Amino acid sequence: MTKTVILYCHPYQESFSHAVLQTVTTHLAQSHADYQILDLYADGFDPVVDSSELALYAQGGTHDALAKTYLTALQSATQLILIFPVWWNDLPAMIKGFFDKVMKRGTDQAYVATRTGLRGNLTQIRSTLILTSSTSPTPYLRLFCGDSINRVLIHSTLKQLGIKHVTWRNMGGITTSTIAKRTAFLGQIPKLLNAQVR
Repeated sequence: MTKTVILYCHPYQESFSHAVLQTVTTHLAQSHADYQILDLYADGFDPVVDSSELALYAQGGTHDALAKTYLTALQSATQLILIFPVWWNDLPAMIKGFFDKVMKRGTDQAYVATRTGLRGNLTQIRSTLILTSSTSPTPYLRLFCGDSINRVLIHSTLKQLGIKHVTWRNMGGITTSTIAKRTAFLGQIPKLLNAQVR
């Protein structure tokens, strides 16, 4: 059975990201899907990796109970959905901190370090959908701003964690977009969810 984990990162309920989240959860609820939301801001997640956290790093430990809860959720997921804004051409610091703090090393953790690199343990996640928005148009992000979502998040970070079959859709030019364009983007989300590997 599919279990969907939604990683959501935006502090403002009137944001387009929140409209995306509502669209996703409405579709999942109508489909009677099993899903869980990891709402970083609402949960009060602290993305800072401090010295006491690093002291536990080699053993795959953490002093943050929420980080443990998040990793346990990911370990039980078969589908992952990430919803966040692109800020300054990259991930928000909160999302980067999520990966820094939650993805621990160890055989029962997110990955194992080998002589040839990292071997991800989250291979049970069969499909991932990334839904973002940005002030810059999407082609500009891809061609002139380093394409960090593809190059770093998808093809490096998620790949190293064993997460494959990733689809990314971005609502570019969000600041100057029309209601019709934003509505059209939201209207594509149920089709994207239905197309994910089950």
